[in-house]
Amino acid sequence: MTADCKVTAGAPLNSRQLKILWDDPDFWVKANLAVKRLQMRIAKATEHKIWNRVKALQRILTTSFYAKMLAVRRVSYNRGARTAGVDGLKLNTFARKLIVLLSLQRKGYKAQPLRRITIPKKNGKFRPLGIPTMKDRCMQALFKLALEPVAETLADPNSYGFRPHRACRDAISQCFNTLSKYNCAEWILEADIKACFDEIDHDWILNNIPMDKLILKQWLKCGFIKGKSNKIFPTKSGTPQGGIISPTLANMVLDGLEKEIKKVAHKGERVNFIRYADDFIVTSKNKEILEERIKPLIESFLTPRGLTLSEEKTSITHISNGFDFLSQNMRKYRGKFITQPSKKAVQNRAGKVSDIIKSHNGRTQESLIRTLNRTTHGWTNYHKHIQSSKSFQKLDTVFYKALCKWARRQNRNVTRKWVHKHHFRDTPKKNWTFSCKVTNRFGKRVWLDLYYHCQTKITRYTKIRAVANPFKKEYVEYFMKRGQSSKTWMTVSNNKFNPKSPVTV
Repeated sequence: MTADCKVTAGAPLNSRQLKILWDDPDFWVKANLAVKRLQMRIAKATEHKIWNRVKALQRILTTSFYAKMLAVRRVSYNRGARTAGVDGLKLNTFARKLIVLLSLQRKGYKAQPLRRITIPKKNGKFRPLGIPTMKDRCMQALFKLALEPVAETLADPNSYGFRPHRACRDAISQCFNTLSKYNCAEWILEADIKACFDEIDHDWILNNIPMDKLILKQWLKCGFIKGKSNKIFPTKSGTPQGGIISPTLANMVLDGLEKEIKKVAHKGERVNFIRYADDFIVTSKNKEILEERIKPLIESFLTPRGLTLSEEKTSITHISNGFDFLSQNMRKYRGKFITQPSKKAVQNRAGKVSDIIKSHNGRTQESLIRTLNRTTHGWTNYHKHIQSSKSFQKLDTVFYKALCKWARRQNRNVTRKWVHKHHFRDTPKKNWTFSCKVTNRFGKRVWLDLYYHCQTKITRYTKIRAVANPFKKEYVEYFMKRGQSSKTWMTVSNNKFNPKSPVTV
């Protein structure tokens, strides 16, 4: 860190010094470590249920200069930073970031209304999305730093959605561990909560979430503005889906469900619980257990929170018939557990590929290849930890047929041989590779190849420990071994781990 920009208690910094700190990678290392220490103290106090100390430490964290800088940095570098709230402000300059940074104070803070938009869902319906202003997002990111250690300490062991270091692949791996054994559960309750984010009861949140009630109430009751009108509509229930802290609040509302299910389950009934956000499954040895005990218990658990199960998406299925969970199909074939991409996921991917190719009629081959490569990498990385080889082959066939049509549409009255010569090439790994020559940054002409689904290798994923908590001292080394230390301990400007920097707790 620059010598004239050291952060000392009570010493105000001018805009020039703040700009130097913002561009200094060592400052972000120091800020992350300082915030992490406070978060670990909050988690320890939560574990021992010392709520007065939790409240005091949260107050210290939310007034910390380091935490405020990290909150503004997270919001300004997020993809959502391109979308403004009702005030139209975007954090695209350092001056605007500085204005928001200096205004992050509890005293005198008032949340502005949300900007309400709708986004289409897979079933043809629309999901309402509330977008807070940049200042409100920064405040939510700041208070989330103080709330996240509490949420992680109180979280269900087998909850994997919207939590640090957990993802869909962990939930899928837990399904494999639970259902792949010889004498495992055979019946699965597939459950989905109806409009989870929109129906959560505000009174329950205010009475049970351990954070600043005045700030939390403003976020819940701020209202929303729809369209170009200036009329403010009240928000009577739910949490804003566009808010940074909303997933953490929703998780805390549903935490405790696994513990309640385990209470009514007897030994040998093979009752297991796996949840990702508001989608979850419960396994059991018998169907009657799920119908008579588990499902009524879940409904009674959700009722005080203002939530109900979706009748359309809630069902009880036998493992031999299979079920879809997180875009994966899980089924036992003759005693062997198979996990592969669901038919709906493959169909949606094929439709998206066709739409991308059709939208590039009249455009260059280079633009088409780069667009397809971006989407292919993301889709295959999501499904590469299961048995996806056959699905990858089917989608590559869709690639080939659609690209041949695209090439012939670009060049009328040409033969198949001509299309192969001008749009495809044979490589050592694959014949008929969709390719074109482009100029790289050094001015040389190189081949740009299409990335096919089958080029992604199927790899085994090691699931995270269910009880692992990134805010506990005993798990620091565990997370470093998993290669995720850059996200929790040493986030520098390029998001890479610096092995020379010491890790101290």
